[in-house]
Amino acid sequence: MSDTYTPQPRGLYFEDFEIGKTLVTTRRTITQTDIVNFACLSGDFNAPHIDHEFCKTQPYGEPIAHAPLILAIVGGLQCLSGINDGTIIAMLGLDNWRMHLPVKAGDTIHVLITATDKKPTRGGTQGIVTFERVVKNQRGETVQTMTHSNMYKCRAANVSAA
Repeated sequence: MSDTYTPQPRGLYFEDFEIGKTLVTTRRTITQTDIVNFACLSGDFNAPHIDHEFCKTQPYGEPIAHAPLILAIVGGLQCLSGINDGTIIAMLGLDNWRMHLPVKAGDTIHVLITATDKKPTRGGTQGIVTFERVVKNQRGETVQTMTHSNMYKCRAANVSAA
């Protein structure tokens, strides 16, 4: 018996993704602390995110989350779902990213992730999966949408490497 621990992937392999199948992530409430911390991290101190008085003059009425903050949290929610755990190789692209509604402190979001396309790479040891990601708030309103592509390990390649 070996003392070396080798974690087994729990994520999905390329072959496991079904076109049209939707995964719904857990929820995450956005906080004012998230917004302020992201402003500090990114250096984006634009008025819509940090100036309460300015925001009172806008239709949204209070500071709103940075769109890239929501994008980062969406990536985290996908990661927390487990589908990437030990099987993802790389993020390849993000296309058609759209903001539909503002996200404010106190809003709770979740993501619907639907596989829309998949192709094996030439070598056959990995494949590319394209997803439509729809971000919803606690009222069921769509706040962001995007197309996202990741590269995953193939199960067959994993078996032949053993």
